[in-house]
Amino acid sequence: MIPFKALRDQLGKLQRLAQPYFLPLDNGASSGQFLLLVVALIAVVVGFTLLLLTAAVAASGAWIPELQARFLPGVPEQVASIWAGPWGKVVMVLFGAGLLCFGALRAKLRQGRWLPWLLLGVITLLILVINGINVGISYVARNIENALVAYKAEEFWKIVAIYAFCLVLALPIRALQSYLIPKLGLMWREWLSERMLGRYLTNRAYYVLNPNDESVEEIDNPDQRISQDAASFTATSLSVTVEIISALLTFFSFIIVLWSINETLALWLLAYSVVGTALIVFASRKLVNLNYQQLKLEADFRYGLVHIRDNAESIAFYRGEQQEQKEGSRRLGGVIQNYNKLIIWEALINVIQRSYDYFSRFLPWLVIAPIYFAKQVDFGVFGQASIAFSQVLFSVSYIVNNIDRLAAFSASISRLEGFQGKVEAISGDVAAQSALEQGQPALEGESGIPAESADSILVSHVDLVPPRSSRRLIHDLSLQVAPSQRLLVVGPSGCGKTSFLRLVSGLWPAAAGRVHRPPVGELMFIPQKPYMLLGSLREQLCYPQSPERFSDAQLRHVLEEARLPDLVHRYPDLDIKQDWPRLLSLGEQQRLAFARLLLNSPRFVVLDEATSALDVNTEKRLYELLVQREMAFVSVGHRPTLRDYHDTVLELDGSGDWRLLPAASYTFGQQA
Repeated sequence: MIPFKALRDQLGKLQRLAQPYFLPLDNGASSGQFLLLVVALIAVVVGFTLLLLTAAVAASGAWIPELQARFLPGVPEQVASIWAGPWGKVVMVLFGAGLLCFGALRAKLRQGRWLPWLLLGVITLLILVINGINVGISYVARNIENALVAYKAEEFWKIVAIYAFCLVLALPIRALQSYLIPKLGLMWREWLSERMLGRYLTNRAYYVLNPNDESVEEIDNPDQRISQDAASFTATSLSVTVEIISALLTFFSFIIVLWSINETLALWLLAYSVVGTALIVFASRKLVNLNYQQLKLEADFRYGLVHIRDNAESIAFYRGEQQEQKEGSRRLGGVIQNYNKLIIWEALINVIQRSYDYFSRFLPWLVIAPIYFAKQVDFGVFGQASIAFSQVLFSVSYIVNNIDRLAAFSASISRLEGFQGKVEAISGDVAAQSALEQGQPALEGESGIPAESADSILVSHVDLVPPRSSRRLIHDLSLQVAPSQRLLVVGPSGCGKTSFLRLVSGLWPAAAGRVHRPPVGELMFIPQKPYMLLGSLREQLCYPQSPERFSDAQLRHVLEEARLPDLVHRYPDLDIKQDWPRLLSLGEQQRLAFARLLLNSPRFVVLDEATSALDVNTEKRLYELLVQREMAFVSVGHRPTLRDYHDTVLELDGSGDWRLLPAASYTFGQQA
């Protein structure tokens, strides 16, 4: 039962990933409705194909009857027999039912969901037409061999002309199919990547994930999952879907041909394929886990190389090449060790696949030869039986022939669905925490804090414990930072100063108590090492606002105010793009962050040693700018000169205790 449970779980993951693009889950659509639409699509395509074939036969018979007789021998009679019997009525009933299904669910197919279904329908139609041509070719091949054996030259060349006509007809269909499948995959990838990127950047899920902590977080390398895994998933899942549809249509098309030749051969084929598929599935279970690990280890190795590139100067200063080589070799060793296991299992499965393929070639001969020698069939049956047998065998052996690809696909599904589930869970938890905090009543009468709106930073009886930790840094803290007030946070290294800023900024939740913050846009955080985005100087300054909001004069003015006049002269074109983290010193980056702060003009600012790389005079100038703008701010710092710009000092000791003292009477170096 375990393999079936694993298959059911994997199909559930596949549904959660694949269905929303074709039928949004948020509209209440179920997996049953999705499967119903898939069946309805096939019914509509089959019905449309029959109508299209009937129209083509009627038109060719009316306009070019001589060509119809030459290139479509027997086709008009087959079409007429379908309509004369029950099959024509059944197909038309299913065709109408399929259209009704799409009509009934039309409200759930809005927002452009019709286009992928239309493309899937066209692709299925092309597959069906190709299968029809292949069935016709099997009869053509039979007639060619019979004509050769009977030395009928004139008949032989007529049949060859029909064969050439079939090939000419199939070529543009194959070309269109080879374009539409990756095109639909590209559209799907764009939608899925945009969706995942949006959720990754919603409610700070990207921050909570903490993907660099390999020992704690199970979601490794989210960048790979959004880019590479999403691209692989959409391309492979669409390809697999089309191939399965093609395999099913091929099976039903050629099993009829095979059954008409010899029932025993058809039964032997089915038994052979079932045994071979079961054997290959059993042998390949290990392959899924190895492929999953390979994706993870390859991503870890690539991340290590990117890390070296991003920190090249620091590594060069430290002369840390040997240590980096050791770490890179460790990651590479994991890749090589896992791949060694992978190639062993792939070789084993390849042997099984080859054996399965080789022995399958004998079956048609073993079954057809006795009835041929008994003169019950003509020689052309050998060729037709081989074609039909190989087509049916290929369709029922899809898992056997694609097991390594399906194993990699299964690993990709697990990685992508795991990432999606984790991001959605984090996003939901953060949203619930935010709603809980926003829904709290005003902090009236608690520890002397008056009732206030969200125009202040209010902290009430808060305990601060870092995520995934049991260490309590702050216990039962209550304070208020009102407009135009300034708080300086001090204490020994590791006591929780930056952690307190994360709490105030909303990055970390409180283990106990409540925190009220100003609205989004009214509170801005400036870290010790400012964030430098990939973009132009204009975008650096305006971040996170839109660059269109500010004129060139405003941008140059704030650079002057932040004491970066040289930057204005060096880069008069504000749209120039450079590698800013490497080009600018830490002091220049900190001054640029203050220029960004002046442009955004929030009412509250959180500063985490934001002037540590600046001289005292520049630091004084920047803090004076904040005071002139009447901004309230919370600072972390170690310089005694910072006291002059603050009203209150919050002193932490790292064990949970704290003190609130007037800044004017506080003396650095005399902490309790």
